[in-house]
Amino acid sequence: MMKRIAAAMVLACLAAPALAQLEAAPPQQAAPAEPENLQAPPSQVLVSGKRPGPGVWKVSKDGHVMWVFGVYSPLPRDMEWDAVRVERLVAQSQALLLPPSASAKVGFWKGLTLLPQLPRLIGIQNNPDGATLHDVLPAEVYARWTVLKAKYIGEDKDKNKNKDIERQRPIFVGQRLMQAGRDKYGLSTSGVVKDKIYQIARANKLKFVASGFEIPLDNVGKAISEFKQNRLNDVACFSKTMDTMEDDIDAMRVRANAWANGNIADIEKLDFNTLDDACDEAILGSTMAQQVDQDARSMRERLRAAWLDAAEQAMAKTDAVFAVLDMKDVFDQKGYLAALQARGYTVDAPR
Repeated sequence: MMKRIAAAMVLACLAAPALAQLEAAPPQQAAPAEPENLQAPPSQVLVSGKRPGPGVWKVSKDGHVMWVFGVYSPLPRDMEWDAVRVERLVAQSQALLLPPSASAKVGFWKGLTLLPQLPRLIGIQNNPDGATLHDVLPAEVYARWTVLKAKYIGEDKDKNKNKDIERQRPIFVGQRLMQAGRDKYGLSTSGVVKDKIYQIARANKLKFVASGFEIPLDNVGKAISEFKQNRLNDVACFSKTMDTMEDDIDAMRVRANAWANGNIADIEKLDFNTLDDACDEAILGSTMAQQVDQDARSMRERLRAAWLDAAEQAMAKTDAVFAVLDMKDVFDQKGYLAALQARGYTVDAPR
């Protein structure tokens, strides 16, 4: 139990860390935007029905091959992914290489000793010292929040729930705001695509190959306590989230349609940069992250190196491997496939 909770609390935020340090804008006074345009829908119409998704990248060397499938989130909620091409390639493979991830490592007996500390998790999403969003956000940022809250979340009839969200840290409020926006405009996470691939792999008895590394959680109790006592530098993360909700909804839908229709030329033109950098930095810069892993800020490079090692080992041991990566990592000129190409592998993009 402790392993699952600690992993969900810490490592979900560390799995795709950023390198840049962003600073919040200075406080300004600003009035909320006029509400007349709050319900204006995005112009991009989402696709629906059965869709092929993108093709598969082929990585090969010395008679060994790895098929790489790029996933993207969010996707059109009413889309049904046609997995025929993937089913065929998975059936020809012997192993499934999982996306890179950092996992928590807690021994059985160590986990038992940490169980009494579970109550410390209560309120971990809240600002320390009972502060509210109004207290921790610059005036201009809080004014924008009140407008977007009304548009996407609304006023809950339960006054306690309204008070709860106002007490939470900006980074967690931003996550809730983003989910509400996706729900409102017909978008959903891509989890169903990964789940389908894993289901196909299990049906074909593929070996699941993890890629990443484990982080020991010996000081998790102290880390939790210090996290609850200290504020995060997460105003930049929250501001970036609101930027996305104000300006990028249509772009999110364009990207979702491009993935669903599988047009590689259109997908490659898209900007896959997200607000992850600002939000990851807020977590990685926290005392909690440093307590859990002193090398937290190098997480991205370590995950990349671990995936590359796992990929090369899997290819060396089998004739064919099927791998799943985020689309942004597939297209990154300094990313995973580019690194394999630099190591002498042939990389062929789908047409």
